[in-house]
Amino acid sequence: MPEGKPAGVACIQLDELFKCKLFGKPERPDFCGGLQPSLEMCGDAQQSREYAIRWLSALELATQPAFKKH
Repeated sequence: MPEGKPAGVACIQLDELFKCKLFGKPERPDFCGGLQPSLEMCGDAQQSREYAIRWLSALELATQPAFKKH
């Protein structure tokens, strides 16, 4: 995604099982490799994929650039 990925939009490089199609390939962006799972992000074994998606969505929204109004 040359212009970046908007918050709340799945990466275009995820397959139908939400696995990265670029994993292990040199064209995978450095940012993706730098995002490491953590207990804070993924929760414990009792929590679900939805928990992680909500956490990541909140992070995306909190860190998105502010848009200037013209």
